Amino acid sequence: MLGKSKSIKSDTVAKFNSVSVGGKTIIGENISIEGSIRGKETLVIEGSVKGKIQLENQHLIVGPKGQVEAEIHADNVTISGRLIGDIQASGKVEITKEADFSGEIKAKSISVEDGAYLKAVIELEREPEKKAVPTDKPADQIAFGPGKPTNQVSFGPGKDEITLASKADKGK
Repeated sequence: MLGKSKSIKSDTVAKFNSVSVGGKTIIGENISIEGSIRGKETLVIEGSVKGKIQLENQHLIVGPKGQVEAEIHADNVTISGRLIGDIQASGKVEITKEADFSGEIKAKSISVEDGAYLKAVIELEREPEKKAVPTDKPADQIAFGPGKPTNQVSFGPGKDEITLASKADKGK
């Protein structure tokens, strides 16, 4: 009897191999989850997940065997497997050469390795702009070069052309 219980226990571990190790949870390749996942530690997905994933200030890693169809909110996201869905990252999204991604990405930065499959709408957040220093020049004048001759911007007859003319060109 004792041998059977050990055997059942090891089979159970093989079927449900989701493990938490040192602030990181791994969803093994034999696990399939449908629904919402929320957490406060790094999540590695080697199995199948369908739903919504929210990781507060944490990293989501879709491993090479991972199959994910989800809306994702995380700090950083690394994709090496298949991911279909929308990603909102407060940091960086990395798409490796093994990745297959389709969806929308909103992040501060993105990197895509050569060879990755990517079909996406990407919106990169801008850093806050510095306030422009006011000058006494009209808004339609721009200064260029070391001597800074003033150029003017004018719009053509159809209002869809832009012509740049310097003071030297004004008489021509």
